[in-house]
Amino acid sequence: MWTSMESPVGTLRIVANRTAITAIEYTGTQPASPSKASSISRAAAVSAGRVVGERDDADPLLIEAVRQLRAYFDRDLKEFDLPLDPAGTPFQVLVWDQLKLIGYGETASYGEIAGRLGKSLAASRAVGLANGRNPIPIVVPCHRVVGANGTLTGYAGGVERKQTLLDLEQDALF
Repeated sequence: MWTSMESPVGTLRIVANRTAITAIEYTGTQPASPSKASSISRAAAVSAGRVVGERDDADPLLIEAVRQLRAYFDRDLKEFDLPLDPAGTPFQVLVWDQLKLIGYGETASYGEIAGRLGKSLAASRAVGLANGRNPIPIVVPCHRVVGANGTLTGYAGGVERKQTLLDLEQDALF
């Protein structure tokens, strides 16, 4: 099941099973206009070739996810409290668990994440690949991972979205 919402980083599709959020997807490259927001069709319910179920705007879990995401974008929420069930390899799940430990308004490098996992700096690339496959962006804050010198590096949702999310968090701190 899924629902969608408008946000400062464009239309988001929130996907869940009956007990947990399984994905948050960017549905376009630009924030959608209000007229486009209501026209997401059944075709939008297909992700990477797999059907993720019917749209269900009344599901309590999806309602809560939208509420928390809106509070985050309004700068009223700094930590999400949602049940999550991201599908990935054991290493990816370890990386995603580390991402959740990066505080609101903070950043960490790929090398720092590798070190936290007890890996050498050479594992930075593997951390980057796992980071890029995070199925639940924003809630699992992959946007908070930066290059070794603090520069913004790739982001599955686009570097512009990454910058917007980091700016939002920085603005809320001051």
